[in-house]
Amino acid sequence: MKTIIQSRYRLTLRHLWQVVCLLVMLGWGSLALAQAVGVVTHLSGVLTAKHLDGSTALLAVQSQIQQGDTLITEANTYTRVKFLDNAEIVLRPASQLVVKNYLYDADKPEQDNIAMTLVKGGLRAVTGLVGKRNHDAVSFETPTATIGIRGTNFGALFCQNDCGGVPTTNGNVPSNGLYVDVTQGAVIVANNAGQQIFQSGQFGFIANLNTPPMVIPPAQGVPVTMPTSISKNAPATTQQGSNNVDCVVQ
Repeated sequence: MKTIIQSRYRLTLRHLWQVVCLLVMLGWGSLALAQAVGVVTHLSGVLTAKHLDGSTALLAVQSQIQQGDTLITEANTYTRVKFLDNAEIVLRPASQLVVKNYLYDADKPEQDNIAMTLVKGGLRAVTGLVGKRNHDAVSFETPTATIGIRGTNFGALFCQNDCGGVPTTNGNVPSNGLYVDVTQGAVIVANNAGQQIFQSGQFGFIANLNTPPMVIPPAQGVPVTMPTSISKNAPATTQQGSNNVDCVVQ
């Protein structure tokens, strides 16, 4: 009887160990599947990435961006990210951008799928190869509307009582809502109330989900501007003490 009990005990421990090993392998496997879709090329200030597994990392120049990351810029932080298809996005201070999907294969355009969500703040985006060959494969969601691109350089700024320091052409504090400006190409902005195409040189405003997008005069527009060191190909900067190494916090 004692021998039988010992045998069963050893068998139970063996099965338990196998289960633990399997869970560890699955955990490492999920980490291996995290795909790098972009890289930080310019940074001034503090940039944080929240990964799908719930961990966060302080990023630096040359840090990789993973599919599913939420990028968070602190006050006074500007950053520029270059993606797989050479698209580039510059984030303003106090912004949050979710990289929901970034699927690009040079040989498989039918699989293109790029979806971003601007939760708060503002950005400038320059179209990459996907946007040039497959317009419908790229979209930017915001709290008031979805932005589709047409070979574009555009800006988007979502104000929710936090745009007091944003420079405007008329000097007034921007009202709450989504502002867009187009430098090159065109964007199509759509929500529950309708859609509107904004061409190069035009400005737009969308108050909320139930108000249609509308073209506004340049004097009322809010161009999303960035520092020259971030928006141009000037020497990259990074926060002091980062040493270009990600610091991961669970």
